[in-house]
Amino acid sequence: MTEPTPRASSGNGQETNFTPFVELDRQTWSRLSHEIESPLNQDDITRLRGLGDQLNLDEVREVYLPLSRLLNLYVAAAGKLHSATTTFLGEKTTRTPFVIGVAGSVAVGKSTTARVLREMLRRWPDTPNVELITTDGFLYPNAELKRRGLMQRKGFPESYDRRRLLRFVSAVKSGAEEVRAPRYSHLTYDIVPGSEIVVRRPDVLIVEGLNVLAPARTRPDGRSGLALSDFFDFSIYVDARTSYIEEWYVQRFQSLRSGAFANPASYFHRYADLTDAEARETALDIWKRINEPNLVTNVLPTRGRAQLVLTKDADHSVRRMLLRKT
Repeated sequence: MTEPTPRASSGNGQETNFTPFVELDRQTWSRLSHEIESPLNQDDITRLRGLGDQLNLDEVREVYLPLSRLLNLYVAAAGKLHSATTTFLGEKTTRTPFVIGVAGSVAVGKSTTARVLREMLRRWPDTPNVELITTDGFLYPNAELKRRGLMQRKGFPESYDRRRLLRFVSAVKSGAEEVRAPRYSHLTYDIVPGSEIVVRRPDVLIVEGLNVLAPARTRPDGRSGLALSDFFDFSIYVDARTSYIEEWYVQRFQSLRSGAFANPASYFHRYADLTDAEARETALDIWKRINEPNLVTNVLPTRGRAQLVLTKDADHSVRRMLLRKT
């Protein structure tokens, strides 16, 4: 899933490869924090991993511990840049939150990545207050999606209240004392009326969602507006072959029959009694009609905008990292 590598002449008639990314395999990446102890134990990992993910102690130690160290360095560098700016301006202002975007397909494991990073970053002394927001809360309520004819395109860019999401992240990044976000229920598959998530000046805010790296929209007058990623200090794309993600989605759907779907209050309760064959057929139909087109058309094209791409193998383990050069 690596981007095409441009070629350039070295000046002696031979071609040399150049790319804006440094590519690292897992073994090389894991050595970057070999002297640091992992702060998470098996109970933490069991609590954090999503359905179907194969997260384990090795994955945390070899993938997420180096990543948390890298992010800690970026946070420190941002603090120094803030100090330089305030010195130049002759002002004394409080440092604003460091914002991280985490993107990727449905079922690829981006939610687990975001949760693990939140827990890891909380253990660093410079960033004890880390908040996590998913863009699910900024989906239009189901009633509005039905009114707009978008229920079958839930998760596509047009199904989100993009202006509200931009205002939320802009307010956090601007240093607002308190910012509120809508709360989403995966049980009812809808926004929870009257319920909000309150974010109060975190050290780090992680924003996780399908379309967080989407470019800015072009306005009717031809000008470009703001992109959500304009407010990010660092961004991550969780990647895998589309065939792997499809199978993970089907497996997760089948597992949910005896889990969340079994709850009578679940929006998907009608799927709880499907046979294995029926569940697979249903999951594949949903994937082919909704999730795969959204991935191919809207999500995957944003991969190259990330500063770090984590590429997973068929067993859900991260095997390769592409880190953008700075």
